[in-house]
Amino acid sequence: MTDWPQEYGLHVLNEVDSTLNEAARMAPTATGPVWIMAHHQTAARGRRGRAWANPKGNLAATLLMRPQGNPEEAALRSFVAALALFDACVAVTGRAAGLTLKWPNDVLLNGGKLAGILLESTGQGRGVSHLSIGIGVNLSEAPGAELVEPDAVRPVSLLSETGAHVTPEDFLTELAAAYAGYENQFATFGFEPIRTAWLARAAKLGEVITARTAASETVGTFETVDAGGNLVLNTAKGRVSIPAADVFF
Repeated sequence: MTDWPQEYGLHVLNEVDSTLNEAARMAPTATGPVWIMAHHQTAARGRRGRAWANPKGNLAATLLMRPQGNPEEAALRSFVAALALFDACVAVTGRAAGLTLKWPNDVLLNGGKLAGILLESTGQGRGVSHLSIGIGVNLSEAPGAELVEPDAVRPVSLLSETGAHVTPEDFLTELAAAYAGYENQFATFGFEPIRTAWLARAAKLGEVITARTAASETVGTFETVDAGGNLVLNTAKGRVSIPAADVFF
C-alpha cells in the first residue's frame, strides 16, 4: 500500500459534528498540514450549507493547511483535490474508466456523483491564514435519491459501481499521497499544469451544460476552465466566464 506522506499529519476521530468544524477548532494551534478523518459525522455539510449524507463506511475527511498566496490562489486547490481524488480512485480500483471531474468540485463515476469537495478559509485582508478542504467519498453506500435536489446528478458508491471494498483509512492513505504530489506541483509550477490535467478528465467538455446561481441561469457549451478556475461557456450571447455556480447536465 502507498506510504503516508511524511509532511502531513493525521487525526482520526470515531465521531465528530463535522471534520470541517474540527479543522476550525484545530486551526489556531496547527503547525503544518494535517488530515482529519471521522468515522461518523453528526452535522456534515456540503456546498451552500446543504446537508451531506455520510453513511457508515464512507470517507469523511478534511485537510487543514496554511497556504501561501491570496484567497483566489487558495481556492484553486479544489482542482488539486479533485485530481488527487481521481488518482486515489484509480489506485484502489485499478481502473480509470468511468471517472470524470465535474466543475467546480465533484468526482463522477459512470455519470453519478461519487465524491464532493468543499473549501473553507480564514484570514484577514488579502491573506489566507488557514484553508480547510473538506472531502466526502461514497465508498460503500450512496445517499438515497430523496436527499438530492431535483435535476442533480444521482449519487453512486465506489462499491456499487466497481465492486471494490475499500476502507476509509486505505482510501485516505492513497488520497493523501496523491494530494501531496499535486500540491508540490501546484506550489512549484502554478495552476497551469493542474488546469491542463483537470481538463483532460473533465465531464461534458465540449457539450451543452447549464450553470445556475441564486440569481441567474446560463446555458452554453462548456469550452474550458480559465487561469482563474472560472467556468467558460460559449453561449448564444457570446463567451461567458462564471466564477461560481451549480452545474447541471
